[in-house]
Amino acid sequence: MRPVTRFLNDGLIERIISEARDILCNLGVEIHNEKVVSMLGDHGAGVDDDKVRVFYTQNIIERALETVPSSIMLYDSSGNEAVDLSGYNVNFTPGSSAISILDYESAEARLPSTPDYVRYCRLISGLDHIASQSTAMIPADVHEVISDSYRLYLSLMLCTKPVVTGMFTAESFGVMRDLQLAVRGSEKELAEKPLCIFSCCPANPVRWSEVSAQNLVDCAQYSIPVECISMPLMGFTAPVTMVGSLVQHTAENLSGLVISQLAGPGTPVLYGGSPAVFDIRYETTPLGAVCSMMTACAYNEIGKYLGMPTQAYIGLSDAKLLDSQAGMESSMGAALASLEGINSISGPGMIDFQSCFSLEKLVMDNELCGMIQRLIKGIEPKDDFPAMPLFTELLREKHLLISDHTMKHINDEFYLPGPVIDRANRERWKEEGASGLNERAHAQVDRITGEYKNSVLPESIRDDLNRLIKDEASLRGAGKLPETGI
Repeated sequence: MRPVTRFLNDGLIERIISEARDILCNLGVEIHNEKVVSMLGDHGAGVDDDKVRVFYTQNIIERALETVPSSIMLYDSSGNEAVDLSGYNVNFTPGSSAISILDYESAEARLPSTPDYVRYCRLISGLDHIASQSTAMIPADVHEVISDSYRLYLSLMLCTKPVVTGMFTAESFGVMRDLQLAVRGSEKELAEKPLCIFSCCPANPVRWSEVSAQNLVDCAQYSIPVECISMPLMGFTAPVTMVGSLVQHTAENLSGLVISQLAGPGTPVLYGGSPAVFDIRYETTPLGAVCSMMTACAYNEIGKYLGMPTQAYIGLSDAKLLDSQAGMESSMGAALASLEGINSISGPGMIDFQSCFSLEKLVMDNELCGMIQRLIKGIEPKDDFPAMPLFTELLREKHLLISDHTMKHINDEFYLPGPVIDRANRERWKEEGASGLNERAHAQVDRITGEYKNSVLPESIRDDLNRLIKDEASLRGAGKLPETGI
């Protein structure tokens, strides 16, 4: 039996959804994109005199819920099924868009560079329990005008896994679309076998900027999956209570869903978010707070109730180092998220309020993800009945180390982690160097990146990707691109 958790009953879910729909229809949505406002008006929404606030109708919301797919399948760069976002399937992807990286040698956060991103792509390629990659950090050695497309370019060049990405500018979409088309070959193939998910983020409360609204429309026109990342700050830009913030979160997600479905009915959408409490003592937004985790789990239940696949930023930490706090917050969040059946769990590798990425933590989190995948398989009998023969053998042999039953089931029944997790006794641990977690994780980073094999992309596609990013850099005046070593 698969273990599950639940925070909301159906009656409370229905009340939250009802209140959110009432807000959309009577208080409206602030949208700073004239084309999107016009599109909504054409479909019957009310628009105020300033053409900024839009009042949805129950009919528009209902139609969007009818056309949004209930599942999403992502494919790797070779066109193979890779990530099943449906039902209670759980998939892990690293946190996204960190502005710093934790340097192993100095234990200080510093600006990432292209070599850091290349090393990350090689590492994520070798981590078995993390299903997709993300554009995890922002290299500071490229101009910001091509930062979005440059990260996607490196990810597609170096790793075959699907990519969770996003845009900080509307201008980035064209080349990011073309990078995907270069891999897939045609718009039809890209629509049939999605390669990326784009994050689209409303602002609090219930507001879409020109860029974020345009991102929704652009992705919908090419059937590119999106995840709506609502980020209520509880007690600051959202109600302090979890239920109140869930009403706001629901309204923000539904508002984005409507835009997406009107622009392209049937566009795949993940019901996602990154809610956080606002810690007034430090003026911070900790995702490692238990109430942040509970809110993320609860909105997952709302998303599933609406028939949509789900996403959450959870399973990460607000710690500054790879320490006990990092392990405690990450493991608690990831375990809760998996028991909830959140389909896309964004978090591995991330610390410091989503601002810093750690390759060593990514390796540690990969083991955490492996443990969790075993956890959610639950407990079931495996040739255990009748029990008498097995216990007769145990009494006769005094052990079951090499019994047929052990040999048949040990690999499926146990999750045996890699060397980053210490399971030796103290004497052996000392004999093997008495290394700490950070040291073992760093050794794994070195080993996996050292064993990296080049991407399986055909040379012609690699040439197209190189041409596209060079042309974009030239067009946008970004100067010479860094050496990638690819």
